[in-house]
Amino acid sequence: MRWSRSGSVGTVCSALALLGACTPVHDWRDVRVAKGVLRAQLPCKPATQVRKVSLAGQPVSLSLHACSAGGQTWALAWSDVQDPMRVGPALRDLRAAAAANVGAAPPVGLPLQVPGATPHADSVRLGLQGQMPDGRPVREQVALFVHGTVVVQATVLGEELPADAVETFFAALRAGP
Repeated sequence: MRWSRSGSVGTVCSALALLGACTPVHDWRDVRVAKGVLRAQLPCKPATQVRKVSLAGQPVSLSLHACSAGGQTWALAWSDVQDPMRVGPALRDLRAAAAANVGAAPPVGLPLQVPGATPHADSVRLGLQGQMPDGRPVREQVALFVHGTVVVQATVLGEELPADAVETFFAALRAGP
């Protein structure tokens, strides 16, 4: 087949656009947050917000980097709970809140080790199935871990979760300077 110079790139791009290849769904970018304590990759440009929440029975500021790509929401949330005795209860609160937000039963988690993270019995990876407030089914993958007194929640939420993108997201998590 012979391609003419005029229109060949447009024709190829148009054909590939139908397959999603000209505009990538996931535009992976490195992010460093929590005063440099957490490194990750997000598949889109995140927006940042800070909320006051209660963790381990105390009010804290919870910072959130979140974005949407490919029909999923990708998020990193973290808070410095200041006291090592509050780390376990804070991780358990985050775990319970993740399940409650989608109406899922409290899940059994798989042990999780993030490079550079402080080892902790409540560091886990969760798979949840539930519903959005409008009743649509939703799946959620969550990683909970800690670095010192900084508790971290990494989340992917959507009707469908592409396994390769989810694994890219979780495999890129790093804690420490």
